Amino acid sequence: MADDERTPVILREYPDGQIIALFPAEPADIFGYDVMSYMHVGQHGAAGYNHVVGETRPADPFKNPDAMALYEELEQRGYKLRLWKRRTNVHMRAWWASRREQEKALT
Repeated sequence: MADDERTPVILREYPDGQIIALFPAEPADIFGYDVMSYMHVGQHGAAGYNHVVGETRPADPFKNPDAMALYEELEQRGYKLRLWKRRTNVHMRAWWASRREQEKALT
């Protein structure tokens, strides 16, 4: 990723108020169809994109202080983020390309 490229992130809120960051262009592994995610508790992990979207609602960091706190935590960890509302075809193409690279590395 170039220095000026930003990592796409989608912030979602569970009914209990927890915020999850989904990275729609980053596969969690080569075996499943999960994306990388991040939460305050547990930090990085795999998440089923469709499952999370079905269980949560959008979290706007400009309206939700918990979402802003997670966004700022990610930036402090070195991420350069670009906020998205939903996954796009561009994210899916990047996800598949990254997954293919991981598969090649294992062969």
